[in-house]
Amino acid sequence: MPPEGPDASRAGAFFRAMEQEFAPQKRMLQQDERRACAASIRTKRTEERTVLPMPTPKRPNLLFVFADQLRYASVGYTGGRPGLTPHIDALRAQSLDLCNAVSGHPVCAPFRASLFTGKYTTSTGMVINEIRISPNHRCIAHVLNEGGYETAYIGKWHLYANELGNHYDPKNSFVPKGPDRLGFDGFFAHYGFHHEYYAPHAYYHLDTPEKIYHDGYEPDCVTDMAIGQLRRLAAGNQPFSLFLSIGTPHDPWTPDNVPAEYLERVKDMTFELPDNYLPQNDPHADNWARLSDEERAELTSWMRCYHAMVANLDDNIGRLMRAVDELGLAEDTIVIFTSDHGECFGAHGRRAKNIFYEEAVRVPFLMRWPGRLQAGGTCDVCLNTVDIMPTLLSMLDLPIPQTVEGNDLSGFLFDARRASEDGALMMCCGPTAAWGDGYEWRAYRTKRYTYAVYRGDGQELLFDHVEDPLQLRDLSKEPGYEKLKASLREAMWDKMRRINDTFEANSYYRDHWVEDRIIRRTATMDN
Repeated sequence: MPPEGPDASRAGAFFRAMEQEFAPQKRMLQQDERRACAASIRTKRTEERTVLPMPTPKRPNLLFVFADQLRYASVGYTGGRPGLTPHIDALRAQSLDLCNAVSGHPVCAPFRASLFTGKYTTSTGMVINEIRISPNHRCIAHVLNEGGYETAYIGKWHLYANELGNHYDPKNSFVPKGPDRLGFDGFFAHYGFHHEYYAPHAYYHLDTPEKIYHDGYEPDCVTDMAIGQLRRLAAGNQPFSLFLSIGTPHDPWTPDNVPAEYLERVKDMTFELPDNYLPQNDPHADNWARLSDEERAELTSWMRCYHAMVANLDDNIGRLMRAVDELGLAEDTIVIFTSDHGECFGAHGRRAKNIFYEEAVRVPFLMRWPGRLQAGGTCDVCLNTVDIMPTLLSMLDLPIPQTVEGNDLSGFLFDARRASEDGALMMCCGPTAAWGDGYEWRAYRTKRYTYAVYRGDGQELLFDHVEDPLQLRDLSKEPGYEKLKASLREAMWDKMRRINDTFEANSYYRDHWVEDRIIRRTATMDN
């Protein structure tokens, strides 16, 4: 059984004691490794006196594209309807499809923090939106820089502002050059948070607080900018990594926030409430997840605008991939397309994200690397957000920082036949952006099952998302599932113990880790 009450707070102390107990053995192993390394270096130096050095092959480039709030079930290749994604579907035919990818904390800022650090939320401290991440993490861009890469970033950042709301003030939307950019030292066209996609709301910053307004629809403009950067980077001698964060299909879903030509594509389509729609709000939902009567009446209209945005996103992915091919970058570039989280649209009595249901956590994840990864293949390994950084660094033959908490899953990508039974630890540490207790949960998702538990009332849930993809049947109290529930619960707590996650109330993080909405401490780091 997982520890509760005082036992939960002792979990971290237990593991620190275990570390101290094994410290002498660890030091001996490290000394042996250093001696072996030194011997290897001496041997290598002897060999280098007699053998001409071989030219070092250029490492592959990395193009990482992620949409915002795009659901796994909303792209055509998953069978999603209305299926307005021919370019993404074509990319899937050229890529390895990681069909069990999930967002480990399905909210904008927590996802980005885990993406860049390879750490769970309890170790990044990004427990809600709109608090400032500590710059003292060793991030993927740091390793890329040291490996000779030019690093570039375009789009929503959402990791610097330390104020709730007031998104258009440059003090919240601009990130100054230096450590707060988490290693992205090259081209950095960014903003903090907004999803109104036309000027005067749609703008970005470069290296000053000056607002630079987009001349057109923001997703189109950032795609143009990315293509421009690809041209520049392709002409250089360095390998490069370009991260592109596209804001769609995040709300607001209003007709004035979508180009007319895309609304025209969906005007005659019928959109219906999901089959697992509930007319009452989930009692565990925060203010961002609850639906008023007026909002429930708007759900199908929202879906229409959402899918119009998806169609626009798809066209931009098509333009981007054509540029990659036309610039001769395809063979030497790892391309990734994914999303930060999904959207519920009334499923389970919720809107938005920040919940363990499939509509929120499951995301598309395509990886194209011609000649190295199986085009059109499928890999069913459970890929969590924290696994992305170590997996990519391994594929690029770059070192994985010891602080990374995710797993290197590259072996499963190169050989999709390999079986893995490991699952993904998922979490919510509080409401979407405001402080408040009672919404925290932890969950463990395998290829077939999702186990979840709420901190506030201790409610447990268990779903078979293969037999019951809509997660309508809670198996947690049904006879015959006791052992399964216990094993999943223990697997979840085992992962939590490893990262010193003691499942605290949201107010604990506010009172012990954060000062003026700036993260000072986490479960594994003290500034």
